[in-house]
Formats: sequence, structure tokens, C-alpha cells
Amino acid sequence: MLNKVMLIGRLGRDPEIRYTQSGNAVASFSIATSEYWRDKQGQRQEKTEWHDIVAWDRLADQAQSYLKKGSMVYIEGKLQTRSWDDQQGQKKYRTEIVANQVRFLDSREGTERSGGSANDGPAVYGNEYSSGGPSDNRRNSAPPNTSNNDFNQGNNAPYVEDDVPF
Repeated sequence: MLNKVMLIGRLGRDPEIRYTQSGNAVASFSIATSEYWRDKQGQRQEKTEWHDIVAWDRLADQAQSYLKKGSMVYIEGKLQTRSWDDQQGQKKYRTEIVANQVRFLDSREGTERSGGSANDGPAVYGNEYSSGGPSDNRRNSAPPNTSNNDFNQGNNAPYVEDDVPF
């Protein structure tokens, strides 16, 4: 079976970080993805989807340090649905993307903050997870060399402020 999500979008709010009772960092934020098309009259149409993202441990700390509302980001992870009972005893569900890799795509701001140059490409951070949450295996938590990164190929067209849905 496969459970993999890949998204590129902009943050709708700054990451919010919390800590579990055992001290694990958990960051939550949302990103917007949009699709565009022309209707029968030739008018440009847009549909924006909002995705709730959860990042754990060092990835959570890095998201809080480097991401802010409006940041362009690539998220790779898995879908996970959790449930709980609210105060009235009603069962509630929430489907989120548990991130195991985050690429900060705002090259100028992201690389300046991480100490790189504009030619270094986007910063890449990741964690490995077991099926239930974060693991103690952090060998992927440091930024790897991104010089052969697919995002460094082609035209990096700037976004137009009017295209951002918030």
C-alpha cells in the first residue's frame, strides 16, 4: 500500500509549535494550493485547497524557525486521520498531512537565514517516521546537499501578489 502526499504551496499562517508531555515538538500550519483554468467564457477561474500540516521534533523546530505566513514550501509526507470526542461527546475527525520532508522554496529568504548563498538552492529538511509518529532515527534531519535538486532546474517564475489566496 502507498500513502504519500507531495504538495507545493504557501503558508496561510505562521507555524504553531507545541510540546507533548514527553517533550516532543509538534508544529502545525496550513498551506494553500491552487489550480487555475479558463471557463467556457474564457474567464480565469481559481480553486484553492487548504491542507493542514503536522511536523514533529527537529522538523517542527526548523519549520518554526524558517517558515512564516506566505512562505513557499514543498511538503512531502503521509495522510493521517485522527479522532477524538468533543465536550458534547460527539466524535470528531481531522485528516492532516504528517510531513517527513520540508523544502523551503523561497530561495533568497530561506538561504539567507540558513547561511547559504542564493545559488545553493532551497533548504531541505526531513525526518523519518514509524506508522504512529516521530521516530528517534534522525539521520535525515540535517539539510543534505541540494545542488542536484530538481527544483534548481528551469525557470523559477516569481509569484504575483494577487495570486496568493490570503
